[in-house]
Amino acid sequence: MAKRKGYSAEQIIIKLREAEVQFSQGQTIKQGCRALEVSE
Repeated sequence: MAKRKGYSAEQIIIKLREAEVQFSQGQTIKQGCRALEVSE
């Protein structure tokens, strides 16, 4: 069983902001998730 890594609220907000920038630059969700190292 894989152990999950917990993220703080601040870390989640940072990831969401990074994703927003990447998506506005034309990246797909799959590419953005891969770059941020999160699952789809």
